[in-house]
Amino acid sequence: MNTAAIILSRQRGWRFQRQVRAELPAQVQQAAQVRVPRRQVQLELPAVRTLAARHPVRSISLRYVERGLKEQAASAAGELLKTMDSLTVINYCMIPALDKVGKGFEAGTVFLPQLLMSAEAAKSAFEVIKNQMESSGEAGEKKDKIVLATVKGDIHDIGKNIVKVLLENYSYDVLDLGKDVAPEAIVEETIKNHVRLVGLSALMTTTVPSMEETIKQLRKEAPWAKVMVGGAVLTQEYADMIGADAYCRDAMASVNYAQQVLV
Repeated sequence: MNTAAIILSRQRGWRFQRQVRAELPAQVQQAAQVRVPRRQVQLELPAVRTLAARHPVRSISLRYVERGLKEQAASAAGELLKTMDSLTVINYCMIPALDKVGKGFEAGTVFLPQLLMSAEAAKSAFEVIKNQMESSGEAGEKKDKIVLATVKGDIHDIGKNIVKVLLENYSYDVLDLGKDVAPEAIVEETIKNHVRLVGLSALMTTTVPSMEETIKQLRKEAPWAKVMVGGAVLTQEYADMIGADAYCRDAMASVNYAQQVLV
C-alpha cells in the first residue's frame, strides 16, 4: 500500500471514530478520555468481557476505580444499579477493577499512590451499593457479627474492603476495624461482641508477624473465635504455620467459610 493509500485509510478510520463517538451518550464520551496504562494486567474472564460489551457504563466504572476517581466511581455505581442487582455490580464491576490494580501492584506496574487512590474510589462506589442494598431491603436481616481488620503495620485494605462488601451482601454484620490495627484492638472488639469469626488481612510480607501475634492473642483471650486470613503474601502453608483456622484466597472463599462456621 502506497503512502497516499495509507493516509486515506487513516482519515477514513478517524472519521468513523468521530462519528461513533458523537453517537455515544455524554457519560460514555467522558469515560473515553480516561486512559489506563497498557502495562496494567488485562482482565481474562470471558463473562466479564461479554458483559462489558453489552454494558458500556460497566467499562466506565472499571476505569474510574482503576484511575482512583472517587466521585465518578460512585456516580457510575449508581448508574449500574439501575439495571443490575448489587451482587452483579460487585462481582462484575468492582472486584475485577480492584483485582486488576492489585495484580498491577504485585507486578510492579502500579505503584502505591495509585493503589491507595483506587481503594478510595472503590470505597465510594461500595458505599453507594451498600446504601442501595439497605434502602431496597436487599441486605436482608442481619446475621452473625464478623470482625475484619488489616493487621498492624499494613495500610493496604483493598482486599479487606472487598471481603467486607461481599459479607454484608450475604447479610453478615461486619465490624470493620480498618487498617493498621493492633492485636489488642482486635482482641478487645472480639471479646466485647463475643464474635465467633475474625478475618485478618495482610498485603506486606513484613506485617505477617503482626497477623501471627494477633492470632496468638485471640487464642489466649477469645478461644471460641475462628480466624480466617487472606492477602497477596499468604499461602495455605503459611496460614497453617501461623495458626489460622482458614486461608481464604479470595473474597468469595471468605463468604463460603463464614457460611460453614456461622451456622
